[in-house]
Amino acid sequence: MQIILIGLISCLAMLGGCSTITTHPKPLVTVGHVDLKRFMGGWHVIGIIPWSVERNNVGTMDVYTPRPDGRIDITYVFHKEKLTAKRSEMHAIGTVVDKASNATWSVQFIWPFQSPYLVIDLAADYHYTVIGYPNRDLVWIMSRTPSLSDSDYQSILSRLALQGYDVSRIQKVPQVEDSHALK
Repeated sequence: MQIILIGLISCLAMLGGCSTITTHPKPLVTVGHVDLKRFMGGWHVIGIIPWSVERNNVGTMDVYTPRPDGRIDITYVFHKEKLTAKRSEMHAIGTVVDKASNATWSVQFIWPFQSPYLVIDLAADYHYTVIGYPNRDLVWIMSRTPSLSDSDYQSILSRLALQGYDVSRIQKVPQVEDSHALK
């Protein structure tokens, strides 16, 4: 019941933000291509402009798993406020919208509500990625490991600023140094 309530609140919050999607002068630019097989697996959330249900979450990560129907199971793993808190999960389904690039998805936590998911930065070796939201009110900087080098992080922030993000709003997410969040 709590997951359903969180999902409904999240969808309403995202729908409220959707009205400003077209007001930004330039659309976000996605990466040229995402190899979905390489993209699957666990991604630790390093930096974020959070949506309501993500506030005060730590040790967060997304785990992407391909489905037989071509869509993607998304498991959002988190701990509330402390890394020692009980692990919690939320589940969503991703659908690739732009099949030419695989960089534009829609994500559904609760039917029938969907949100845009844009891969706007991706390391050539897939060790980090950045997911954007059209109105720039949300962003996720993610890494395959629980930490990201300062030079990578600063380079990402510079590219986000060029895409119109207010990088002063991005918060670092405390992470654990082992992969217990995957278990």
